[in-house]
Amino acid sequence: MYPTALTQLARGNPFSSPLFNIQKVEEPKQSLHGQKTRTLAAAATSDDVVFGSSKYYALCGFGGILSCGLTHTAMVPLDLVKCRLQVDPEKFKSIGNGFRLTVREDGVRGLAKGWAPTFIGYSMQGLCKFGFYEVFKVFYSDLLGEENTYLWRTSLYLAASASAEFFADIALAPMEAVKVRIQTKPGYANTLRECVPKMYAEEGVWAFYKGVVPLWMRQIPYTMMKFSCFERTVELLYKHAVPKPRSECTKSEQLVVTFVAGYIAGVFCAIVSHPADSVVSVLNKESGSTATQVLKKLGPKGVWKGLVARIIMIGTLTALQWFIYDSVKVYFRLPRPAPPEMPESLKKKLGLTE
Repeated sequence: MYPTALTQLARGNPFSSPLFNIQKVEEPKQSLHGQKTRTLAAAATSDDVVFGSSKYYALCGFGGILSCGLTHTAMVPLDLVKCRLQVDPEKFKSIGNGFRLTVREDGVRGLAKGWAPTFIGYSMQGLCKFGFYEVFKVFYSDLLGEENTYLWRTSLYLAASASAEFFADIALAPMEAVKVRIQTKPGYANTLRECVPKMYAEEGVWAFYKGVVPLWMRQIPYTMMKFSCFERTVELLYKHAVPKPRSECTKSEQLVVTFVAGYIAGVFCAIVSHPADSVVSVLNKESGSTATQVLKKLGPKGVWKGLVARIIMIGTLTALQWFIYDSVKVYFRLPRPAPPEMPESLKKKLGLTE
């Protein structure tokens, strides 16, 4: 018997790491008080970063900062054109037309407008998104138990990612509002330092959080799709596409699977979250508007403007984010989840073993 439920969970649940192992640790004899020697089961990894520890979550959060902050900043030119297609479709007719007009009016440097709030905002979002996802995944798994964790794993991915994104969007909202205002309102402000005080003077703190509800509408479905689709795609790729077990794959081969699964997930993410993304872009451009007013103004067709640009952007973005995040785990030698397998106890219940 293991002394705690946590150790048993870490040993047997489908999120445990292949590097995770159980070692026996002999406690020193307490002869002074006449106590007997006890043998405990202790969790250990090769580098002492234990799955579910504070250090593990902190490094996962750091991986989230890099994966979201760097990728979103690299995509600023495409994001800028996408936002302009959404808020001014009469002027910006297509992706190519949007790039040409932007360079003609603002020069090549104009394509980098909004890079600072993008980097800060999405770094904070990445910290909460990936860090809290790992926290909630273990928390909900603990509540469900080993067998139900396997049976309800898709629901677990959905619940953990939605919970994490709720907090991530609160962290993102202020900088997202600043970014969109800089990118879509010519002449309003060119830098973060110029835009923030101007927005605060006009609308107060509300200027930075008025988009949080449509942001939840956009990002929570997006993140639920991003994590659940990724997790299940990885599982299916190793089961049906990769010719050998994950344990026999090199780290490079595993990262290729991560990238492919991330891109597939990104395409679906872009589609489910695009209407809300259009509302957020227009809402942050116009002072005094509400989400309902913007939705009525755009109409059923208007909310899908810029979808192709967003699929390209989000597909690439999601693939790179998962690749960077998994690479950070490899670099720091963190426990990395293997595709889940049915617990032995459940196999016995279902009569799948002798």
